[in-house]
Amino acid sequence: QVQLVESGGGLVQAGGSLRLSCAASGSIASHVMGWYRQAPGKQRELVASITSGGGTNYADSVKGRFLLSRDNAKNTVYLQMNSLEAEDTAVYYCNARRVLSPVVVWGQGTLVTVSS
Repeated sequence: QVQLVESGGGLVQAGGSLRLSCAASGSIASHVMGWYRQAPGKQRELVASITSGGGTNYADSVKGRFLLSRDNAKNTVYLQMNSLEAEDTAVYYCNARRVLSPVVVWGQGTLVTVSS
């Protein structure tokens, strides 16, 4: 199983941008990669996902503001977050699931705080 390490979180003002990175310990070429987030007192929710072929899916709340990409050569996925809102404040988690496998691997999370 790959191991995942997220980075790039921090404190940003509303309207600002951050780029989160999720670095894997091995190849992710055959993995569906996703970003989830969990705000205080709320359930973890899907933010965006990207298939092994590069197809993306976004939560309605982030469409047009967030962009998910992958660099298989670097075993890394990136979540570019623009026009951040206070409601985007959460711990962001990366996950990976090998195609046709039920096993999901999670990173430890990175905190994003958006001040209004």
